[in-house]
Amino acid sequence: MNHISEAIQLAIIIALVWYFYKKLIQNTASEKLVRGILGLVLLWVFSFVCIMLRVDLLGGFLHWVALFLSISLIVVFQPELRKFMAMMGSIQGWRKLIFGRDKNHGVRRDTAALDAIVSAVEYMSAKHTGALIVFPSTLDESVIERKGVAVDAKITSELLLTIFFNKTPLHDGAVIVENNRIAYAGAILPLSQNNLNWKYGTRHRAALGLSEVSSATVLVVSEESGDISIAEKGKITKYDDLKKLRAKLEKTMKM
Repeated sequence: MNHISEAIQLAIIIALVWYFYKKLIQNTASEKLVRGILGLVLLWVFSFVCIMLRVDLLGGFLHWVALFLSISLIVVFQPELRKFMAMMGSIQGWRKLIFGRDKNHGVRRDTAALDAIVSAVEYMSAKHTGALIVFPSTLDESVIERKGVAVDAKITSELLLTIFFNKTPLHDGAVIVENNRIAYAGAILPLSQNNLNWKYGTRHRAALGLSEVSSATVLVVSEESGDISIAEKGKITKYDDLKKLRAKLEKTMKM
């Protein structure tokens, strides 16, 4: 009976760890660091095994190395710990953690922002105007090299076309959308280090790069071909049909 109880408890612990991993870690910059933590745990275990086997010199050395690295993690994970504590201290944070939604979930939002984006993207595609638009869900700001210029403006097609016009100083960067508003323009995104097809330029590499280290969705308009694509979870998908693009953006913007 004790074995059954222990098995149930172990299953619950594994389920909780997996749930928190999916909610807080997966597709963020912290994912690689978590793998490092697993390696650190193995180092601790190996040091204790060495000590138990009377390999004292090696075991003591590994013990102190593991201790030093453990203390270092407090510094490395400082942004994530601060973010986690802030979330745990708010009702909205618990709601988002448990239900995976924000306080506006279930309320249909104004589609004017969506209409403006689709209209601007259609025009830029036809005119071969390059564009990068980021839709973060829980974006870890530390993965963005530079957030650019704070805008905090209503999304309009005219404003998007102005930002991405090739004579403006912000056109090479990305627009970051937060709460269905243009929060920043001219943001510099991390570039993907993967080998990409020759047809993909810097914008596509930047879109893929951010999608590889965060849960953000990034819309790309190619300056060379006019193709419209969306990068998500380290993959890029081309959208030739504006209806399908609109449906995807509607889901992404939670309308």
